[in-house]
Amino acid sequence: MGRRGGGGSPPGGLRAGAGAESRCRHYVERKQRWCRLTVPAGRLFCGEHAGHADTQEEDARKRIPCPLDPKHTVYEDQLEKHLKKCNSREKPKPVFFIQDINAGSTDVKETPEEQVPISSLCKEELESLIRKLRKASEGVNLRLKDQTLSHPVLQEALSDPKNGDSAAKHLKQQASILGNIEKLKLLGPRRCFVEFGAGRGKLSHWVDLALQGAEDVHFYLVERVATRFKVDGKHRKRNSMFERLQIDIQHLCLSKIPMLVEKKLPLIGIGKHLCGVATDLALRCLVETYTAQCEKRSEEPSVKRVKSEREEAKETDTWEEDGKEENVPKAWTPVAGIVIALCCHHRCDWTHYVGKEFFKALALGPVEFGYFQRLSSWATCGMREPAAETSETEPRGQEWQSADNEEHEHGACRHADEKPDSLHGVLPAEERKTIGRLCKWLIDQGRVQYLQQKGYDAELQYYTDPSVSLENVLLTAVPCRPSSSEPFL
Repeated sequence: MGRRGGGGSPPGGLRAGAGAESRCRHYVERKQRWCRLTVPAGRLFCGEHAGHADTQEEDARKRIPCPLDPKHTVYEDQLEKHLKKCNSREKPKPVFFIQDINAGSTDVKETPEEQVPISSLCKEELESLIRKLRKASEGVNLRLKDQTLSHPVLQEALSDPKNGDSAAKHLKQQASILGNIEKLKLLGPRRCFVEFGAGRGKLSHWVDLALQGAEDVHFYLVERVATRFKVDGKHRKRNSMFERLQIDIQHLCLSKIPMLVEKKLPLIGIGKHLCGVATDLALRCLVETYTAQCEKRSEEPSVKRVKSEREEAKETDTWEEDGKEENVPKAWTPVAGIVIALCCHHRCDWTHYVGKEFFKALALGPVEFGYFQRLSSWATCGMREPAAETSETEPRGQEWQSADNEEHEHGACRHADEKPDSLHGVLPAEERKTIGRLCKWLIDQGRVQYLQQKGYDAELQYYTDPSVSLENVLLTAVPCRPSSSEPFL
């Protein structure tokens, strides 16, 4: 049995318990327990820990780090065989993979130059940068509309006394996001929800529960890594179709997914704490790449359109009986809505940013964006002890689509690149917080303008209290309704 608490050595004697003789006898210091891997008959250690053996009973075959993933090892004489089945080997690309389809402009002229850390700027340079920020933000009202909502489907979970502080905070955020989805009339039958940076898929789980009785609802959970948790097992027991897409958002082409092509279900893009550049990639994936390709296929005879509407009305009788007919779409539209909780602006990237035109209109460019991007962390770090100075921002792609992006609001502090003594004594904590919020607002306003130019009614609002999450801004967007009474397509 393993040992709890401190200590650095295994408990005395051999491991005990059922099957102990067939399990590895290596004690894993980091996990404070015995290795659980089984071993062949006559061996004491598994292949991974054979090199740690203190006896001469193990053979002398050499183990080396796997060249595909050095986190595990392999027998040197079996390397060729291992590489053919290693889980880290490059796998065939899925049909919906198109290299850099959502990357945006890759113009070399717009590639930002390497910048010095903010902590290395002299007083005059820092003041000049802040003046540019304030000028660009003139007339800004940082008091966004408060849209802290909830949803009945989470009421029981919210009132569970077993919840810890962390679980309660996540539930409050999920409840408010779901409440905003409902407020925008995006809950209903015959639609497809795409959760970007899905992680555990909890948000999609609650949306599914809120849609009980709705017909033909599909969920795609987009995540870079192969992550599955207990929630996925519950999905298989329900009528809704859940599918995980293991892919970087940068390469995701939704119009290549056969179901979406065949059924033409309106999409709703959702996300909880979608880190930095992942938000820009997701927006472009939805309203630019997917919508443009759908519009090319949208010229169909009107007879088909009438038939589709009749079929839709027939399929949604159950939902209408529950008094929710107002949520039934009148006509097909590629993207019916977007609801994304924003996060980690310090992980944004000018190359993929969707609001470049907004910045250029303010006489700002990649240099200013790079500084504002990093200064945005002051909004959540102004009253805390900053992290150690770094020479550059962390490379994109390390954590911005993490396997568990439930709590990114505290991650920003680890990436601030200033030290208290490097700010020249001219910026008190409260002012740093204000500057950080201005930077966040400016970056988000570029996203809002991008969506507006694409024909969406986009807004920013607070969706939860700062005591629940410091990253408490929600981006919502729905297609603008035409002035006529005709339904939009």
